Amino acid sequence: MQEKPVLLTQVGLEKLRQELDHLVNERRLEIAQRIKNAKEFGDLSENAEYEDAKNEQGFVEGRILTLEQMIRNASIIDTEEPSDGSVQLGSSVQVRDEFGDTTYTIVGPAEADASSGRISLESPVGKALLGRRTGDKVEVETPGGARQVQILKVA
Repeated sequence: MQEKPVLLTQVGLEKLRQELDHLVNERRLEIAQRIKNAKEFGDLSENAEYEDAKNEQGFVEGRILTLEQMIRNASIIDTEEPSDGSVQLGSSVQVRDEFGDTTYTIVGPAEADASSGRISLESPVGKALLGRRTGDKVEVETPGGARQVQILKVA
């Protein structure tokens, strides 16, 4: 079975690699030491520190597997300015709505972080903006209801 490509910018791929490196080379060692120390307390069946460390170990190992898969299946998106001026994956888009002006960067789902303006192409706003151009008014269906945004700039 072929795995689905993970759309990432070069910066996003580098962040995933850094997180993986940290988990493999630092967190794994810290957790192993915690488990070793907890074992010294004796009876493992009633040892909360041991249980906590084992749970954290499971979480970290799961995250490592996820990151390895994402990196292995990474498909780097070109963040250069689109030749035809339309909103594409990797575009930075300045929009205006009833709340004011906002700038979004359209990224793959793995890199989405709404608090820093990085929205997924699969989000309602991302879907609505794809393929549009400067000056277009776009109707966006969001969980809070429909709203209209105007595209001020595509870079």
